Amino acid sequence: MQFDDFDDLHPETLAVRAGTLRSEFGEHSDALHLTSSFCVGSAEEASLKFTNQIPGYIYSRFTNPTVTAFEQRLAALEGGEAAIATASGMAAILSLGMAHLKAGDHVVASNGLFGATIQLFNTYFSKFGVEVSYAAPTDPSAWAAAVKPNTRLFFLETPSNPLTEVADIAAIAAIAHAHGALLAVDNCFCTPILQQPLKLGADLVVHSGTKYLDGQGRVLGGAVVGRKELVDPVYLFLRTAGPSLSPFNAWVMLKGLETLPLRMRAHCENALKLAQWLEAQPQIERVYYPGLPSHPQHELAQRQQKGGGGIVSFEVKGGKDAAWKLVDAVTLMSRTANLGDTRTTITHPATTTHGRVSPEARAAAGIRDGLIRISVGLEHPDDLIADLQRGLS
Repeated sequence: MQFDDFDDLHPETLAVRAGTLRSEFGEHSDALHLTSSFCVGSAEEASLKFTNQIPGYIYSRFTNPTVTAFEQRLAALEGGEAAIATASGMAAILSLGMAHLKAGDHVVASNGLFGATIQLFNTYFSKFGVEVSYAAPTDPSAWAAAVKPNTRLFFLETPSNPLTEVADIAAIAAIAHAHGALLAVDNCFCTPILQQPLKLGADLVVHSGTKYLDGQGRVLGGAVVGRKELVDPVYLFLRTAGPSLSPFNAWVMLKGLETLPLRMRAHCENALKLAQWLEAQPQIERVYYPGLPSHPQHELAQRQQKGGGGIVSFEVKGGKDAAWKLVDAVTLMSRTANLGDTRTTITHPATTTHGRVSPEARAAAGIRDGLIRISVGLEHPDDLIADLQRGLS
């Protein structure tokens, strides 16, 4: 069954049923195809497959049934025509850029991006003649002002990492399209369960499947989703360069997608309770969570998202020393920079995820030394609150 057979079904059903590819054995659960290559019946068949005259599987660098099933299921959830899976979220961004950018092109990107994404743009894309400018994700006029005649791509992450700033996808898409540029949206924080950027005007969606799509911190993976005409060039780059998703990792994330709707609802519920408690604590200077009425883009988040997400960031009074003291004091939360896990994680962004970003760029993005980011997991929220209470005390 293909994902386009399920157009009228709910996300909960798509997460379980879309992209199911059964072999002649008729397996009920998704099969794991651990093989580097696939045999053919004749030299002619091999020739026809290699030249794309007939469909079929050739080599797992670019064709594998388990990976295909994951791509189809994710595309169905995002409402996209096609998807290409990659070895990681960063590999997805790299592949998108290599497929759609060339020397002399210009990119407008959010200044609230993940630190590694900023490094990729500044250090490597620029090395090959791609110019990058940055704009505040919450100010569409800044994106319009940053446009140049050679602008080819807008790259946006919403909600942003780590401040959960919410960008108006439809407004920024309109600006991009008015100037002949594509809009790519990193949908890692929300997943397609809470937000579908393609339906709001985005051209491409990028995922780090390492996060919520897997959901249990087990494997690395990524994907690019969108119209087939825009995804096909990404596939051609992946076929040649090989930043491919392993079949095993694809199988793990397929299993993760089956519970994604249930998990995202629970993440949102727990995160909101934790954010509300944090906001009432005298040691906390400010809480960043789109589900709180105090969030600057709360109204936009209510319209654009189906929940506040599982990421809560907050500033502790006392700067870096106080933040580190709190991170070191918790006993239940995991001190790791990963997110989207069933287990709650805690990190200090200025010295971890954004440690390679210049102090000036961190300041421009609002990432201060007292900021802590929590990826709220599926533990009981009262236990998480008690863990933070120990740290604050």
